[in-house]
Amino acid sequence: MHALKADTHRKYGQSDAQLTLKAALLDPAFRVLAVMRLCQAADRLPDSWRWLAVLPARLLYRMVSQMAGIEIPWRTAIGPGLALTHGRGIVVNAGARIGSNVTLFHGVTLGQRDHIDAQGRRHSLYPVIEDEVWVGPHAIIVGGVTVGRGSRIAGGAYVFEDVPPYCVVLGNPGQIVRRDCTPDVDNRYDAEEMPVPQASHPATAADAGINAG
Repeated sequence: MHALKADTHRKYGQSDAQLTLKAALLDPAFRVLAVMRLCQAADRLPDSWRWLAVLPARLLYRMVSQMAGIEIPWRTAIGPGLALTHGRGIVVNAGARIGSNVTLFHGVTLGQRDHIDAQGRRHSLYPVIEDEVWVGPHAIIVGGVTVGRGSRIAGGAYVFEDVPPYCVVLGNPGQIVRRDCTPDVDNRYDAEEMPVPQASHPATAADAGINAG
């Protein structure tokens, strides 16, 4: 799975099956990520095999998520190369979208925000986190906002408005304190820079990433 390979690279700066297994065994946050990718892969199987694989994968995902204290619905759209630093207390709404090479620290919330229009109808809005965004501990991002590529959300910030690309946001409510910042992406994964697999070990089809923006 391309996405899991990217996740492993974010953690170690390189990627192979042994490192992926090591991370899944030793790191509860990475274990959640690995089983989530497994659920998504199982969901793409042909119908004749799909439910046979999805059910045990979902049960395993529920168990590892509860043990790690992380709430990310397995269907959430997440690009390759997600880093969950520490991880405990992360809560992500299923409607949120997360790009590639994103970093989320412990206690982060990506949540729903509801809007009631003049006719009394409820509209639910969800955040979009573009590529290479860094979100610090206990930051809260809610509603139909887009956090632009390469931006950094400081720990404890509360964001409910759009953030342009390459900005630093601080405080509650979140305020832009710097523009044209350098993205903070440790062990950035770039598929074009990775070694090409040997012919005897063909690569699997790449999982679809998010190129928001």
